[in-house]
Amino acid sequence: MAPQAKLLLIDDDSTLIKALEIYLTRAEYEVHCASNGAEGLRSLYELRPDLVVLDVMMPQLDGWETCRRIREMSTVPIIMLTAKGQETDRVKGLRIGADDYVPKPFSLKELEARIDAVLRRARQGRPDTVNKTLYVADDLVVDSQRWEARLCGERLDLTSTELRLLVYLTENAGRILSHQQILHEIWGPEYEDNLDYTKLFIWRLRRKIEPDPSNPKYILTERGIGYRMVSATEA
Repeated sequence: MAPQAKLLLIDDDSTLIKALEIYLTRAEYEVHCASNGAEGLRSLYELRPDLVVLDVMMPQLDGWETCRRIREMSTVPIIMLTAKGQETDRVKGLRIGADDYVPKPFSLKELEARIDAVLRRARQGRPDTVNKTLYVADDLVVDSQRWEARLCGERLDLTSTELRLLVYLTENAGRILSHQQILHEIWGPEYEDNLDYTKLFIWRLRRKIEPDPSNPKYILTERGIGYRMVSATEA
């Protein structure tokens, strides 16, 4: 039997937290709870969870700042709970490091499905294939056999989604990939209309691999279509 995934729920709404704890425990997750951002950060350090569910609206240390601080120390997947589900909140969450977001109000079944999807992507990790990709362009090296990327010899601190996206781009270097192709491959068919994901995760990758993110040399935008990773000979 596979070990239970360990979840950390960070939310100051005690009623919601209790309902989520009961529901997700019955769904065979190991569930831990924190009532504010500061407590959540301490629990993250102590528990090393497989996934964090993080509410945006909390007193003292809100979800935005908590997410930023988590990203300073961990690549753990994060699902943010946004009160309004407005586009600005969604964009902000993905921009600062969240892997997914769920707007309130939501059904418990919907949140469970999102948790399952994010954990599945995180666990896919290194592909079990005989075809290994080694992409070398200037100071950037992407090695799918070792499941890592390095820039100027230093290992890049990438989330599981960021690394899977980078490997997918390098596997298809020189080819134009549409938003829908990328979304289908990295997030799944149910995400094919969510262009925010490709735009913001490409933005996040560029900040980590490009000498000048505003003038990228590795990941190029193909306007109206998607993106293209330059071939090693082009870089």
